[in-house]
Amino acid sequence: MLAAVFPGQGSQKPGMGQSLFDDHVAVRAVFEEISDAAGVNIPALCFNSDEDTLRRTENAQMALYSCGVAAYVALVSEGVRADMFAGHSVGEYAALAAGGWISITEGARLVLKRGELMAASGADRPGTMAAVLGLDRAGLEAACKSASTETEVVVIANDNCPGQMVISGDTAAVARASALASELGAKRVLPLNVSGAFHSPLMNASAVAMGERLRVVTFMQGKAPVYANVTAQAVTDPGEWPALLEEQLRSPVRWTESVEAMMAAGATRFVECGVGEVLGGLVRRVSKEVQTAAVFDSASLSAFAGGGA
Repeated sequence: MLAAVFPGQGSQKPGMGQSLFDDHVAVRAVFEEISDAAGVNIPALCFNSDEDTLRRTENAQMALYSCGVAAYVALVSEGVRADMFAGHSVGEYAALAAGGWISITEGARLVLKRGELMAASGADRPGTMAAVLGLDRAGLEAACKSASTETEVVVIANDNCPGQMVISGDTAAVARASALASELGAKRVLPLNVSGAFHSPLMNASAVAMGERLRVVTFMQGKAPVYANVTAQAVTDPGEWPALLEEQLRSPVRWTESVEAMMAAGATRFVECGVGEVLGGLVRRVSKEVQTAAVFDSASLSAFAGGGA
């Protein structure tokens, strides 16, 4: 069985999606639809922006959503359809659109709102994130607990794969937890260049506002299950998504568990849609028994679709 997965912030890069856009009419239609829905020139954003512009939360999220959905639509135009879906953070919205749980247009409007809210939270209550390599979850949880105070908090934000997690929270608390993680045996602790403390309690105001927006959206019965970041389980009831997507902003992305759950459901192949191959690398760290591929340009699309997928 085939799982389609969609990357989150950090995978964006200048020129993303241009090869698919140039060569495939279905991709051009997706970019036009998202541009109209969001009031953003998606080709200009993806193709002409420099790294600093794309790094801004609201720009990164819209570009990643657009390229992720477009890459999957290109796959469908080649006769490839996934049996299950998952997305990392904002990639979850691309997974929902690809799987038919929301329209491409509605997804674009939600991602626009999400990016704006998260950028505002980052400005209102500044925080940061750091990647922690080579430490087990119990050790990192202990470091975060010790580093947090009544006024400064740090939590695990992403459990990406065995040996790679991300912490998030108030800047001083993240610094304390980073030092403790190193003392407990972490091989490396890498500060991330982000504009806020995503997937932490510092995003609570954004989560509440996003929840209000989500509750007026009509989610549909999708074509295949999407595995939720918050629970790492397949969601088959569209009515669950507003609460899950609200909670996602302040809760950890349980990516390791999501991959394990998809494998348990029969996934033997994973295709990363949009830009880069970050998620494929994480999947391989979870299990060497599965096949991974990425579709981000015309050559990778042809290679995957032509390979009997």
